[in-house]
Amino acid sequence: MRVVFASRNRHKAEQAALLLPTLELVPLDEVAPELVLEEPFHTFTENALAKARAVVVATGMPAVADDSGIEVDALGGAPGVRSARYAGEVATDRENNAKLVQELEYVPESDRTCRYRCVAVFVTPDGHEVIAEGSCEGHITLSPRGSQGFGYDPHFIPEGDSRTMAEIPLNEKLGFSHRGRAFRGLAHRLGI
Repeated sequence: MRVVFASRNRHKAEQAALLLPTLELVPLDEVAPELVLEEPFHTFTENALAKARAVVVATGMPAVADDSGIEVDALGGAPGVRSARYAGEVATDRENNAKLVQELEYVPESDRTCRYRCVAVFVTPDGHEVIAEGSCEGHITLSPRGSQGFGYDPHFIPEGDSRTMAEIPLNEKLGFSHRGRAFRGLAHRLGI
């Protein structure tokens, strides 16, 4: 089945292709290069559905989308749905991480608990919607480590590990990560 992947994030596209191997994921720029995907809502679910629905309307094809981010307990759950834009609307991963580290600089390590959250959705042109969620608990280290990842991965140490997400090979990471759990849940609900 040809399904549009409603994201221009190459890291997410790579992970989705590994997690949904029975679907032919079509790059968004191949079928709707002008489409701007908005994330205006206050929940991961609403944002993921908004992106998938917009792609379905623009292309007439089924779509898969996700919205994900990091929630830091000491920051009241921030950055949350604003994770990609934490340091500004066009912030880089480096700028977002710098802001996070600055805000946690005086927070004791034991209080820097957090979780990655992901909501993955599948939406069809006839309005059928399937939703799955995944999360991964961890804590923040102020010193970045590793180069195998994106976003907050160099600062996120998953529970029960001493490595950051950026130090863990992708295939291993997908076994327990928020995105791995969400997309495997989506595949299960779709029966694929």
